[in-house]
Amino acid sequence: MTDQSPNDQFHASSFMQGHNAAYLEQLYAQYANDPNAVDEAWRDFFAALGDPAQDAQAEAQGPSWARRDWPPTPSDDLTAALTGEWAMPAAEEAKAAGKKIKEKAAEKGVEITDAQVQRAVLDSIRALMIIRAYRIRGHLVADLDPLGMRDQTPHPELDPRSYGFTEADMDRPIFIDNVLGLQMASMRQIVEIVKRTYCGTFALQYMHISDPEQASWLKERIEGYGKEIQFTREGRKAILNKLVEAEGFEKFLHVKYMGTKRFGLDGGEALIPAMEQIIKRGGALGLKEIVIGMPHRGRLSVLANVMGKPYRAIFNEFQGGSFKPEDVDGSGDVKYHLGASSDREFDGNSVHLSLTANPSHLEAVNPVVLGKVRAKQDQLGDTERRQVMAVLLHGDAAFAGQGVVAEGFGLSGLRGHRTGGTMHIVVNNQIGFTTAPHFSRSSPYPTDIALMVEAPIFHVNGDDPEAVVHAARVATEFRQKFGRDVVLDIFCYRRFGHNEGDEPMFTNPAMYNRIKRHKTTLQLYTERLVKDGLIPEGEIEDAKAAFQAKLNDEFEAGKEYKPNKADWLDGRWSHLNREGEEYQRGETAIKPETMAEIGRALTTAPEGFTLHKTVGRLLETKKQMFETGEGFDWATAEALAFGSLLTEGYPVRLAGQDSTRGTFSQRHSGLIDQETEDRYYPLNHIREGQSRYEVIDSMLSEYAVLGFEYGYSLAEPNSLVMWEAQFGDFANGAQIMFDQFISSGERKWLRMSGLVMLLPHGYEGQGPEHSSARLERFLQMCAEDNWIVANCTTPANYFHILRRQIHRSFRKPLVLMTPKSLLRHKLAISDAADFTTGSSFHRVLWDDAEKGHSDTKLAADDKIRRVVISSGKVYYDLLEERDARGIDDVYLLRLEQFYPFPALALMKELERFKGAEIVWCQEEPKNQGGWSYVEPNLEWVLTRIGAKHTRPRYAGRAASASPATGLASQHKAQQNALVNDALTIEG
Repeated sequence: MTDQSPNDQFHASSFMQGHNAAYLEQLYAQYANDPNAVDEAWRDFFAALGDPAQDAQAEAQGPSWARRDWPPTPSDDLTAALTGEWAMPAAEEAKAAGKKIKEKAAEKGVEITDAQVQRAVLDSIRALMIIRAYRIRGHLVADLDPLGMRDQTPHPELDPRSYGFTEADMDRPIFIDNVLGLQMASMRQIVEIVKRTYCGTFALQYMHISDPEQASWLKERIEGYGKEIQFTREGRKAILNKLVEAEGFEKFLHVKYMGTKRFGLDGGEALIPAMEQIIKRGGALGLKEIVIGMPHRGRLSVLANVMGKPYRAIFNEFQGGSFKPEDVDGSGDVKYHLGASSDREFDGNSVHLSLTANPSHLEAVNPVVLGKVRAKQDQLGDTERRQVMAVLLHGDAAFAGQGVVAEGFGLSGLRGHRTGGTMHIVVNNQIGFTTAPHFSRSSPYPTDIALMVEAPIFHVNGDDPEAVVHAARVATEFRQKFGRDVVLDIFCYRRFGHNEGDEPMFTNPAMYNRIKRHKTTLQLYTERLVKDGLIPEGEIEDAKAAFQAKLNDEFEAGKEYKPNKADWLDGRWSHLNREGEEYQRGETAIKPETMAEIGRALTTAPEGFTLHKTVGRLLETKKQMFETGEGFDWATAEALAFGSLLTEGYPVRLAGQDSTRGTFSQRHSGLIDQETEDRYYPLNHIREGQSRYEVIDSMLSEYAVLGFEYGYSLAEPNSLVMWEAQFGDFANGAQIMFDQFISSGERKWLRMSGLVMLLPHGYEGQGPEHSSARLERFLQMCAEDNWIVANCTTPANYFHILRRQIHRSFRKPLVLMTPKSLLRHKLAISDAADFTTGSSFHRVLWDDAEKGHSDTKLAADDKIRRVVISSGKVYYDLLEERDARGIDDVYLLRLEQFYPFPALALMKELERFKGAEIVWCQEEPKNQGGWSYVEPNLEWVLTRIGAKHTRPRYAGRAASASPATGLASQHKAQQNALVNDALTIEG
């Protein structure tokens, strides 16, 4: 020490170091506020300094410009539970707790000191903290994995020792004020209750729910004494019987059809009694119908053991038989994609079940099911949405991986698409095809996507069928009470590979070595019931043998089984049939009186309604159309189509991005009050007793919204159901829906749809993303009269094609290229006579110079040197340029419907011009648009009529990788060139 300077000695021994400065300042501020708040030694020290009190306080608070609220410190319970930084309660709360404790002691005639009260308060607070921690995070340590492979990370926030409780404290009574249904409980009792409630084979994740009523209902339903999972003797036997059927059916198929793909439920058999419970409890709570969507895994078991499809029918399909009668046409599908329907009755409540047919594209069926549910609710007038429910089954990897799942959740609360809550059941095999969870998702659970809508998530161990059935019951009750989505996450396993011919040991040996040694759910449950004395030891073998004998009888019957009818034209479809050989034009004209009535509604706003001045001018313009009978534009023709169907008793439903106003500000089907933002829909005010017009500004999704509208159209043939793309090329965000459902659903599954898809299309220099609706893709998929593809050029033809959708004896999807610039084009207009008595849809339209709005006088038919056939907007470019040039020997013919190809109508028109050269003109590049489809069809027509030129010539843009140029000058040059090429005759 003698070698050190006095300064060094001071530094070595003094507490007044720089790193203690903040602490000293805080102590000094405490002393300045209240000298008794600090220790006596500090009091003496600070008194000796002699500083004024306000200076000390100001010093401790820091500079005057410092923000007192920064950095922000979250102080909510959830953050505290997750970080373990438990906030001590406010003094008032502690006092209130102390007061209650004193009162309770006084009731028992016990006097307690303030120190005892303080300790009791601290005990109570810490007990409540640990209860809350279990509510929030108990599921993380629950006994959920039948294979015992789940990560066992310790969670100190669930350990009483983290809160200061030693073993000696575990049996001390603690006042918890009825929180677990108990006034007083020891820490040992508390931990026992919360572990049983939140960490057993049933673990509810619900503390993310912000609605206090929902969270409180769930808590009350499962927490506390007397809330244990309990089943009656009969209930347990019913569960056992369903497990016998589920396991027995899979084993029977495995023996009879070894190596055949069936995507069995082996390892997840608890799903079957869970679905039974949903139907039973749902029926008791007012459900009349359940629409099911599911992947291939377990589908045959659900068909047989839940839907009641005859076993013989399934065996017949395994033997190569068809699911449909021989007299019904259709290409069919594999057995694990097929749908079905049936009625089940429990306790006098009948529930209709329908399983929606689906492709292999996982989760793609979800929005289709939701659309069907919404349609059925609308049919029942079920505005509370409690009579029809969607049940969607998922695999764990697909639920986490497929974006359409999130889109479905996104629809769940929207006015135009909500269905009162979906029951989601995740058959959590803890593996994808071969992919382990840590490769296939970033979240702890596959169900974490459901947190986006604050859905309660019931995690259950699939080897405890009672826990699974209990969770299904509580989930059903929650959905029926609150009308919100719920998720049932059944942790189970897949006994075989992705399909029965697959070898899982290549990629997942650790898991599959465990599975090989693991007893089945039925074996484990049987042992449990024998142990509980519910059944004698040998009884289950008799039940299994009896069921196998039944299956053998059904197997034999399956060899001769014939489906007796196709159910596809039952119920609301019974007035329809399949299309015949003859073309059905449909009665689509309306009476002049009806037209005038709709016109009055379209041009009238309510008294005192403050219209935007531009919209006011639009209504005046419309009024002039109806007064003069001339100049009807696209939007007015559309409104006439909608309005006329409404007056005939057919509802109209239009959904799409910004569809109320219209992307191009053309529709304005909802008038908005500029002061109150109230909405008025003129189409809903035509006449008393009319049907309803529903227009929906959808969420910014194509895939799920299109799927939803397709599902709606499957369940409702008597509504005009439409989906509109913002721009036509955005439809490729829903390509799966077009490919797997809309284009092929009728052939695969015998399911008609009259859905209309409105796809804005046309080359106006808006660049590669806003020009083409990819017409060529839809034409490539055309076959077997699967749908209609059209590109109308007049408002009246658009009016008629929309009405034709309803006024036919069958339903077909309609893919319609719709206009952009033509919405306001001076020549794209129709007259009143084009809508009224005697008018109809024309698949081929004549030249405006022959009948229309052109003043050109054409040469005689035999003097016409060239016929230019086109479709859509380019026709008007050709018309204006031809008329400007004064050409009279070029005839412009319009192809309004591409498919089914109107060969006979074209033959009739082209017979007039047998000597003329035929040109096909399009705006799209040569490798896109209609050319590749039209060329062979036109060649057939020209050959049949004996034309001089039997092959059409092409006029249009050169082949291109991109649909359009992004340069305005280049677009204009290309457009001028293709029009010139089409109109200029060399020599």
